[in-house]
Amino acid sequence: MTSEAGRRRAAIGRRSRETEIALSLDLGGGEVSVDSGIGFLDHLVGSLALHAGWGLELYCRGDLEVDEHHSAEDCALALGEALARALASGPRPRRFASAYAPLDEALARAVVDLSGRPFCRAVLGLGTARLGALAGENAEHFVSSLAMAARATIHLEVLTGENAHHRAEAAFKALALALREACAPAGLSATGAAEAAASAKGAVLLEELSPELFAERSAALRARPAGGRR
Repeated sequence: MTSEAGRRRAAIGRRSRETEIALSLDLGGGEVSVDSGIGFLDHLVGSLALHAGWGLELYCRGDLEVDEHHSAEDCALALGEALARALASGPRPRRFASAYAPLDEALARAVVDLSGRPFCRAVLGLGTARLGALAGENAEHFVSSLAMAARATIHLEVLTGENAHHRAEAAFKALALALREACAPAGLSATGAAEAAASAKGAVLLEELSPELFAERSAALRARPAGGRR
């Protein structure tokens, strides 16, 4: 069990002329409370957090008098940024995962790579369906915005299903199950063997460089022969 001191958490605020958001994410679990002003989006994101095993509080007030697009997009961007920060605050995640989730006649598949390289292919087949106050296309856009902000690769597809509500919910549940596995700290596999390294590159370290440290590092790199690595 993760100690209180070692919990992977992030809390962020995001404000623009279109939305204002306060969000707290705990990858170790906790309360789930989502209020975006868009009922069906709250339903989907709450389900995502629940099945991913996260604690999530997300509150958004946006320009719903225009439409729901800005609020849905910005909630996803805030959640993705919080996920990236929470993952960076703790041990290396397992990185790769996949999952299926059914909901009655609908079946969805999610494949996730917490690679640091953002890419998304979300094919939910919702078309122009309205899911309460949420356009189906904005459910798909939520997933792509989440992937971009989290710097994750996400392939999400609904394989079959007739009911738009079922298709959307199955997709978010499949994504949740894949993220739950991918975000879990790397360690021992089910057989007790040490898990393989996350990447052939080894650990990828990103640092904030002061002007002085940048000058030092850049001078050292310029002096190194092309192709020369440490």
